[in-house]
Amino acid sequence: MKSILSSYKEFLYSKNKLKFGSYKELHSWSVNEPSVFWDSIVSFFKIDFDKYSNHIYKPNKNFIKTQWFNGSKISYSKNVFKNDSLKTPAIKYQDETGEYSEISWNSLKIKTLEFQEILIKNNINVGDRVVGYCSNSPDVIAAFLAVNSLGAIWSSCSPDFGYDSVLDRFNQIQPKFLFYHSTYKYNGKKFSLDSKILSLKKSIKSISSVLDLNSKSKFEVEYRKVDLNFTPVDFDHPIWILFSSGTTGKPKAITHRTGGMILEHYKALSIHQNVSNRDTYFWFSTTGWMMWNYSLSCLLIGSSLCIYNGSPIYPDNGVLWRLAKKAKINHFGHGAVFFKNFLSKLPDHINFSDYSFLKTIGSTGSPLFKETNIGLSKIFPNTHIISLSGGTDVCTAFIGGNINSKVFPGEIQCKMLGAAIEVWDNDGKKVKRKMGELVLTKPFISMPIFLWNDKGDIRYTDSYYSKFKNIWNHGDWVTETNNGGFIVHGRSDSTLNRSGVRIGSSEIYSVLNNLIHIDDALIIHINKNNSDKLILFIKSSSPINSEQLKVLIRSKCSPRHVPDLFFKVPDIPYTLSGKKVEVPIKKILMGKNPENVVSKDSLRNPESLNWFIDFYEYLSKSLV
Repeated sequence: MKSILSSYKEFLYSKNKLKFGSYKELHSWSVNEPSVFWDSIVSFFKIDFDKYSNHIYKPNKNFIKTQWFNGSKISYSKNVFKNDSLKTPAIKYQDETGEYSEISWNSLKIKTLEFQEILIKNNINVGDRVVGYCSNSPDVIAAFLAVNSLGAIWSSCSPDFGYDSVLDRFNQIQPKFLFYHSTYKYNGKKFSLDSKILSLKKSIKSISSVLDLNSKSKFEVEYRKVDLNFTPVDFDHPIWILFSSGTTGKPKAITHRTGGMILEHYKALSIHQNVSNRDTYFWFSTTGWMMWNYSLSCLLIGSSLCIYNGSPIYPDNGVLWRLAKKAKINHFGHGAVFFKNFLSKLPDHINFSDYSFLKTIGSTGSPLFKETNIGLSKIFPNTHIISLSGGTDVCTAFIGGNINSKVFPGEIQCKMLGAAIEVWDNDGKKVKRKMGELVLTKPFISMPIFLWNDKGDIRYTDSYYSKFKNIWNHGDWVTETNNGGFIVHGRSDSTLNRSGVRIGSSEIYSVLNNLIHIDDALIIHINKNNSDKLILFIKSSSPINSEQLKVLIRSKCSPRHVPDLFFKVPDIPYTLSGKKVEVPIKKILMGKNPENVVSKDSLRNPESLNWFIDFYEYLSKSLV
């Protein structure tokens, strides 16, 4: 069957007489002719605009001030429900009980209308913030679509986020309305959020109303006419606010434009992942990770969205693969660590020769090991193995899949269309076949509009444009290969990338700082020799009870924040300016020469490095 990428290239020739001999040529055109390229995306996918302006692209030396589709109006939810005549399910759903259900487009529309009416009664209008503290279920999707249909702005956290983490996020954006699940199940255990919700209502004065989705979870099955109204908004109007991991302070409230998400996700899902309206799309996620938002957009295409609510390995490590067969999932996505663990212990009693329906396996969150890629290809020889790298900052990927090109294990296949990707050294010079910073040299349609409450774009500029002036620095260490692909070595900052989900060190530090018996701490994520370990180094004159610390960190932050290993150290390295030396320590523990990663002259306490240098010998022998 012809790929969507091939169909798109044929469309370009028929419409504009544009012919490209290679993907490299196509990509070059997409970044050099952004107005023509993005206009072609609108036409090819028949994206529904309420008002379409030809002022597609007005660049600015300051990327933040670049204008996209100025004067245009559009609705995300309206574009979703233009698919409501499809006979395929809108959502396929399973939770830890094993109960499986399929929800029609009409039923999803009825539920969305129900929530829309509730929001209207609670005076939710264009620009108001509505948040969810929810597990991953169909009613949350309907809640988001209802919020979006009114031009309000969505944000969400998953239940495994501790109270302090949720408060740090939601308090920044002052929501008027909160959806939540009073109870949820994870890993076979039942949890309640009622007390946390009461505390949030007291702490966040802007919240005027809440709704327990557990009381509104039933979907209508009978057909009835649905008069769902859609409020079109400006192309640059915020669609959702995603939060960064909180590595260096409070999480950044990253605000994304409605039109940018619609166009980018059509392109990324269809052209790069080959998702069609005949397919079923699944990417394991929680409501607190950008992949939840990204996956939702398969509904724009008319694909069935499959979601799973609970632990991906409960009651056993075969649960998602059994779901894949039951739901006939065509596109199966998860974090790289999940696939590594899958290969180390294949689920019992599953015949993977029966999985011919699986078109792509996708991985993101951390680099997919070469060995993992090869192993997956052996089990699924007719499946396209793709990796994505981008993140919360853009709610998409910069580098990703190319269905028409060969997969080289350990590499991400290509620069994605519309993204002017280069690799630079620290001096701002372009490099190839050398490790460097992933940068964007031109504005990109899914860059954030702004960071919420960031006056003068000060934090925005510092986050992405401080290293190279007027150049987006993404913070990933990558190598561009001779194949036109990329090897991702990890984050160049200190973000902890755990099991495919980015988390922040500052949230762990904030918990430990309240403990009088802990003087200081350093958290490092090590991904080496197929080992994924979060290591906590503690400075303390008292004995350390690691089990008690695990319980505390899990309750205050989330299970993902819980370290695997605990070690007492004599001192924690600091720079002269008073910053913890996280990235250089990580590089030392990954086997880099200490002299090449940190200057002792830059440290307030240079002798503290010696312990970590000696510790590397132990680590290299134990993490195998």
